[in-house]
Amino acid sequence: MSPEHGFELRNRNGEPARPRRRRVVLADRRRTRQVARTMSELEEQTSVGEVLVQHLVRVQLRSALLLGGAVALVLLALPTAFYFFPAFGTYEVFGIRLAWLLLGVLAYPALVVAGYLCTRTAERHERDFVHMVEQ
Repeated sequence: MSPEHGFELRNRNGEPARPRRRRVVLADRRRTRQVARTMSELEEQTSVGEVLVQHLVRVQLRSALLLGGAVALVLLALPTAFYFFPAFGTYEVFGIRLAWLLLGVLAYPALVVAGYLCTRTAERHERDFVHMVEQ
């Protein structure tokens, strides 16, 4: 207790006792060294850092090519379907022919969604990369 509460702790010699020292650890130092080492390898462009960056680029390229291929497949399949099955082109929705509606109007929102998905996956890959570097 403290003198404010009416009494004071004393050691064997009668001197006021000092409070025990406590060690406070805010972070694991070993992990910090590891993160710093990996970050320096990235900054100095060592072989390890180069491999990490190449992996990130490869993963992002793969996801972009897959999504771009899916978009190209859909956009090229629609005119092909209308060519081989002309009956589909005669259908009307809200007074607009289906071919014009799909290729002239709905293709653009689909491209915006594809761009959003591409950006989202690239950001996810970058978060995974940063998480891997910080481990």
